[in-house]
Amino acid sequence: MIISLGNVKGGVGKTTLAVNLAIALSQKHRVLLIDGDEQGTSLLFTKLRTDQLGKAGYGIQRYQGAELRSQVLKFSQEKTHDHIIIDVGGRDTNSLRAALTVSDVLLIPAQPRSFDIWAVDQMSELVKEARHLNPKLKALAILNAADPQGKDNEEAAEAIKGIEGIDLLPVTIGRRKAFPNVAATGQGITEQTKDRKALQEMKSLIKTLDI
Repeated sequence: MIISLGNVKGGVGKTTLAVNLAIALSQKHRVLLIDGDEQGTSLLFTKLRTDQLGKAGYGIQRYQGAELRSQVLKFSQEKTHDHIIIDVGGRDTNSLRAALTVSDVLLIPAQPRSFDIWAVDQMSELVKEARHLNPKLKALAILNAADPQGKDNEEAAEAIKGIEGIDLLPVTIGRRKAFPNVAATGQGITEQTKDRKALQEMKSLIKTLDI
């Protein structure tokens, strides 16, 4: 399965989810993580992880624009990996658009904030365009770094449900210190047991994605 994590807005937590998905899936599958973001955060994290643990456990490559599309198609034909995770976005780039044309699933992280919801609405237009070339593309939004209480989560969920062409996942990832704390050691949330809620949320995400 080819899964892209993208959004035209930065700061939504896409890289955090991308590396955690790569780590979790690599425990049982052959995984390739592609850093398609100009900031290169997934690549930097993987270097930290390799330094800390001796190995990443998954493959890592960095591609931009048209090269991203051609390389993903090549890897798909060669079938050298069970899953390909693409970390891309932060704004409307050629890399984001290229990823949408080759992905099975687009996962759109969004915090329960107005600006993030507007960004998901913008993503729906990109998804609509991409489906002319990639009709199988499934676009899924997920509330990320969600509040522990209050009505913001519910209101954001209702707003996303009204966006055409994008489905809202029933899974919510909470705003938890465990994610940055674990990342600082080069690990993923599924490699720790202190924050069991964060662990369960990541497991639920993988189960919901059926991977």
